Amino acid sequence: QVQLVESGGGLVQAGGSLRLSCAASGRTFSTYVMGWFRQAPGKEREFVAYISRSGSSTRYADSVKGRFTISRDNAKNTVYLQMNSLKPEDTDVYYCAAGRAVATSKEWYDYWGQGTQVTVSS
Repeated sequence: QVQLVESGGGLVQAGGSLRLSCAASGRTFSTYVMGWFRQAPGKEREFVAYISRSGSSTRYADSVKGRFTISRDNAKNTVYLQMNSLKPEDTDVYYCAAGRAVATSKEWYDYWGQGTQVTVSS
């Protein structure tokens, strides 16, 4: 069992930056692939980025590539999402997730945080 708690969301102007953090409980953090997803009201939860167990492999959605960076610190049981050059269309609730395999599909992720709101004003 893994419990995930996101933080770092908020309101930012377009072009600004935010850094999301996701702290995990338990001693098995390094055995999970970690992902970030986002969801707007009435829409499907969509993939943003994932990072492999060791941190050596990452993948991003095309919409955030070059602007967002995912990283992890296994000693601190924490995964991060650095978001730069934010756009109004990045406004969503952002969720971190722990999964069994490197995958963009949410079905491969077993544990989810409660979400943190990111709002980008124009």
